[in-house]
Amino acid sequence: MHESGAVVLGFDYGGRRIGVAVGQRITGTATALAVLGNGSHGPDWLAVDKLVREWRPAQLLVGLPLTISGEEQSASRAARAFGRALHDRFGLPVHEHDERYSSRAAESAFSQARSRGEARRKDAAMLDAQAARMIVESYLAHLPPIDSIITPDEES
Repeated sequence: MHESGAVVLGFDYGGRRIGVAVGQRITGTATALAVLGNGSHGPDWLAVDKLVREWRPAQLLVGLPLTISGEEQSASRAARAFGRALHDRFGLPVHEHDERYSSRAAESAFSQARSRGEARRKDAAMLDAQAARMIVESYLAHLPPIDSIITPDEES
Protein backbone atom coordinates (compact mmCIF):
# COMPACT_ATOMS: atom_id res chain seq x y z
CA MET A 1 0.00 0.00 0.00
CA HIS A 2 2.94 2.35 0.43
CA GLU A 3 3.87 2.64 -3.24
CA SER A 4 5.53 5.89 -4.28
CA GLY A 5 2.99 8.68 -4.45
CA ALA A 6 0.09 6.41 -3.65
CA VAL A 7 -0.64 7.31 0.00
CA VAL A 8 -2.13 10.65 1.01
CA LEU A 9 -2.67 11.62 4.65
CA GLY A 10 -5.42 14.22 4.92
CA PHE A 11 -6.44 16.59 7.69
CA ASP A 12 -9.68 18.41 8.45
CA TYR A 13 -8.20 21.19 10.59
CA GLY A 14 -10.35 22.79 13.26
CA GLY A 15 -9.68 25.00 16.26
CA ARG A 16 -10.56 22.21 18.74
CA ARG A 17 -10.24 19.02 16.71
CA ILE A 18 -8.39 17.76 13.65
CA GLY A 19 -9.89 14.91 11.68
CA VAL A 20 -7.42 12.61 9.94
CA ALA A 21 -7.91 10.21 7.05
CA VAL A 22 -5.64 8.19 4.80
CA GLY A 23 -6.25 7.92 1.09
CA GLN A 24 -5.00 5.61 -1.62
CA ARG A 25 -4.44 7.09 -5.08
CA ILE A 26 -4.70 3.74 -6.84
CA THR A 27 -8.24 3.10 -5.61
CA GLY A 28 -9.25 6.73 -5.08
CA THR A 29 -10.66 5.82 -1.68
CA ALA A 30 -9.95 6.99 1.84
CA THR A 31 -10.47 5.74 5.37
CA ALA A 32 -11.22 7.84 8.44
CA LEU A 33 -8.42 7.27 10.97
CA ALA A 34 -8.61 9.51 14.01
CA VAL A 35 -9.69 12.75 15.59
CA LEU A 36 -6.82 14.59 17.26
CA GLY A 37 -6.94 17.35 19.80
CA ASN A 38 -6.10 20.93 18.95
CA GLY A 39 -6.19 23.92 21.23
CA SER A 40 -4.27 26.76 22.80
CA HIS A 41 -1.07 24.67 22.85
CA GLY A 42 -1.50 23.66 19.22
CA PRO A 43 -2.12 20.31 17.55
CA ASP A 44 -1.34 16.98 19.18
CA TRP A 45 1.96 16.69 17.32
CA LEU A 46 2.86 13.38 18.95
CA ALA A 47 -0.25 11.81 17.44
CA VAL A 48 0.44 13.45 14.06
CA ASP A 49 4.04 12.15 14.16
CA LYS A 50 2.79 8.65 14.91
CA LEU A 51 0.32 8.69 12.00
CA VAL A 52 2.97 9.95 9.56
CA ARG A 53 5.41 7.25 10.69
CA GLU A 54 2.73 4.56 10.45
CA TRP A 55 1.31 5.46 7.03
CA ARG A 56 4.46 6.92 5.38
CA PRO A 57 2.48 9.19 3.05
CA ALA A 58 4.00 10.64 -0.10
CA GLN A 59 2.00 13.81 0.44
CA LEU A 60 -0.15 15.55 2.99
CA LEU A 61 -3.47 17.25 2.40
CA VAL A 62 -5.17 19.98 4.41
CA GLY A 63 -8.80 20.88 3.87
CA LEU A 64 -9.18 24.59 3.14
CA PRO A 65 -12.34 26.00 4.76
CA LEU A 66 -13.46 28.76 2.41
CA THR A 67 -16.67 30.72 2.70
CA ILE A 68 -19.63 29.63 0.60
CA SER A 69 -18.61 32.23 -2.01
CA GLY A 70 -15.03 30.87 -2.06
CA GLU A 71 -13.42 33.65 -0.02
CA GLU A 72 -10.72 33.28 2.61
CA GLN A 73 -11.68 33.52 6.27
CA SER A 74 -9.83 33.22 9.60
CA ALA A 75 -10.30 29.43 9.55
CA SER A 76 -8.67 29.36 6.08
CA ARG A 77 -5.62 31.20 7.37
CA ALA A 78 -5.38 28.84 10.37
CA ALA A 79 -5.58 25.78 8.08
CA ARG A 80 -2.87 27.24 5.81
CA ALA A 81 -0.64 27.85 8.85
CA PHE A 82 -1.19 24.24 9.92
CA GLY A 83 -0.22 23.12 6.41
CA ARG A 84 3.02 25.15 6.59
CA ALA A 85 3.77 23.60 9.99
CA LEU A 86 3.22 20.12 8.53
CA HIS A 87 5.60 20.88 5.67
CA ASP A 88 8.24 22.29 8.01
CA ARG A 89 7.94 19.30 10.33
CA PHE A 90 7.90 16.47 7.79
CA GLY A 91 9.37 17.93 4.60
CA LEU A 92 6.56 16.41 2.55
CA PRO A 93 4.52 18.19 -0.10
CA VAL A 94 1.39 19.68 1.46
CA HIS A 95 -1.61 20.35 -0.74
CA GLU A 96 -4.74 22.29 0.10
CA HIS A 97 -8.18 21.27 -1.10
CA ASP A 98 -11.47 23.13 -0.88
CA GLU A 99 -13.43 21.56 1.93
CA ARG A 100 -16.64 23.52 1.65
CA TYR A 101 -19.55 21.37 2.77
CA SER A 102 -17.41 18.40 3.91
CA SER A 103 -18.41 18.77 7.57
CA ARG A 104 -22.05 19.16 6.61
CA ALA A 105 -21.84 16.14 4.30
CA ALA A 106 -20.22 14.08 7.07
CA GLU A 107 -22.97 15.09 9.51
CA SER A 108 -25.66 14.24 6.95
CA ALA A 109 -24.11 10.83 6.22
CA PHE A 110 -23.86 10.15 9.97
CA SER A 111 -27.49 11.14 10.50
CA GLN A 112 -28.60 8.83 7.68
CA ALA A 113 -26.50 5.97 9.07
CA ARG A 114 -28.07 6.48 12.50
CA SER A 115 -31.57 6.39 11.05
CA ARG A 116 -30.72 3.06 9.38
CA GLY A 117 -29.27 1.73 12.64
CA GLU A 118 -25.74 1.59 11.20
CA ALA A 119 -24.22 4.16 13.58
CA ARG A 120 -24.56 5.06 17.22
CA ARG A 121 -24.22 8.33 19.10
CA LYS A 122 -20.71 7.35 20.25
CA ASP A 123 -19.67 7.20 16.57
CA ALA A 124 -20.24 10.96 16.35
CA ALA A 125 -16.77 11.43 17.84
CA MET A 126 -15.38 10.39 14.45
CA LEU A 127 -17.30 13.03 12.45
CA ASP A 128 -14.16 15.14 11.91
CA ALA A 129 -12.30 12.07 10.64
CA GLN A 130 -15.21 11.32 8.29
CA ALA A 131 -15.02 14.91 7.02
CA ALA A 132 -11.28 14.36 6.43
CA ARG A 133 -12.13 11.18 4.50
CA MET A 134 -14.51 13.14 2.27
CA ILE A 135 -11.87 15.83 1.68
CA VAL A 136 -9.26 13.22 0.72
CA GLU A 137 -11.66 11.39 -1.62
CA SER A 138 -12.66 14.66 -3.29
CA TYR A 139 -8.99 15.55 -3.75
CA LEU A 140 -8.17 12.12 -5.17
CA ALA A 141 -11.08 12.37 -7.61
CA HIS A 142 -9.51 15.54 -9.06
CA LEU A 143 -6.10 13.93 -9.72
CA PRO A 144 -5.11 12.14 -12.91
CA PRO A 145 -5.11 8.34 -12.65
CA ILE A 146 -1.86 7.14 -11.12
CA ASP A 147 -1.02 4.98 -14.14
CA SER A 148 -1.08 8.06 -16.41
CA ILE A 149 1.68 9.81 -14.49
CA ILE A 150 5.07 9.63 -16.16
CA THR A 151 7.98 9.29 -13.78
CA PRO A 152 11.50 10.52 -14.67
CA ASP A 153 12.61 6.87 -15.16
CA GLU A 154 10.03 6.39 -17.92
CA GLU A 155 10.90 9.51 -19.94
CA SER A 156 12.85 8.98 -23.15
